[in-house]
Amino acid sequence: MIVALSWFECVRLRLTERIGTTVMSALKIKKGSSKHSAYNLRPNYDTLIESHTLAILVDNEAGVLARVIGLFSGRGYNIDSLTVAEVDHEGRLSRITIVTSGTPQVIEQIKAQLGRIVPVHEVHDLTVEGAFVERELALLKVSGQGEKRVEALRLADIFRANVVDSTLESFVFQLIGTPDKIDAFADLMQPLGLREIVRTGVAAISRGA
Repeated sequence: MIVALSWFECVRLRLTERIGTTVMSALKIKKGSSKHSAYNLRPNYDTLIESHTLAILVDNEAGVLARVIGLFSGRGYNIDSLTVAEVDHEGRLSRITIVTSGTPQVIEQIKAQLGRIVPVHEVHDLTVEGAFVERELALLKVSGQGEKRVEALRLADIFRANVVDSTLESFVFQLIGTPDKIDAFADLMQPLGLREIVRTGVAAISRGA
């Protein structure tokens, strides 16, 4: 059956096609190339979570650390590790090392916002700038007797952990290494009587000149 369209209907169909073509052109969408709605204008951010180590040089003055932490907490950014200490007594400069995690877009936002804080002099992303060395110190208290006590000493020797305190019922081991090394040692000490662990957080520095 042949259906004849009126002049008005023909004009309406042509206008609809032209409007659709104009919208797709403005959004830079090729016809038939996308499965998503043309009205979905939200950016397609990567959802991959990455861990980054940031080194921040700041003035050693009251309130600086609170500002940095406030930036993270106020925007919901995660802090996996944080260390801070004075590195230049005469220049009154401190270095903050933060291990944080997030998508690449979130990491870039963190670095940009840290750079806008007034007392901050430098922000370095050691993870992307090249090879770097990171170390952490941990103290682990292990309680046990008999074979467990002997096994704890044997594992401590393998991991090169030092005994810094000893009683008839417990040891306190000091271990310096990467976070992964400390995690592995703590996991092995768990069934042998691990009672308490204290960690300093990561200190990191770039390799080379």
